[in-house]
Amino acid sequence: MPPLTTYYLQMFAPPTAVFARPLPAGSTVMRAHQPTVSFYRYLYNTVGEPYEWVDRRRLSDRELAAIVQDTAVEVQMLYAHGVPAGYAELDRRQIEQNEIELAYFGLLPEFVGRGYGLSFLQEMIDLAWSHQPQRLWVHTCTLDHPNALGVYQKAGFVLYKEETE
Repeated sequence: MPPLTTYYLQMFAPPTAVFARPLPAGSTVMRAHQPTVSFYRYLYNTVGEPYEWVDRRRLSDRELAAIVQDTAVEVQMLYAHGVPAGYAELDRRQIEQNEIELAYFGLLPEFVGRGYGLSFLQEMIDLAWSHQPQRLWVHTCTLDHPNALGVYQKAGFVLYKEETE
């Protein structure tokens, strides 16, 4: 098994250059307020399966609900013509540090490579900065989509740490 490298990226101000196009026609972003555990598991499993996401699968329903139903955690849904196309999770629970983690971000497999990713990411960055944090951060790894690191950097995130195990 090849080594796993995790990349940590951050930004301390909204990006000055915006590279994303508007969301494709027929798509919209909507918050899923206190999503049910079964709906969240559907999103997490469907988006994450190709990339071996397992962390949230290990949580009990009660543990998962405590996270995704917390009022400081925003689960944002991308819909394309009424169909779920992706989701993002903005975690604002680190109030003391006044930072937001883009904890999860991804598209359902049928929507990868169809022009949604960077536009949706830009929407999430704009939403995060509307809360006026001191820092916005995200991490990705070599198991994620091969373009993930580059997309985050193109959107304005800067690499600050890399770990290989």
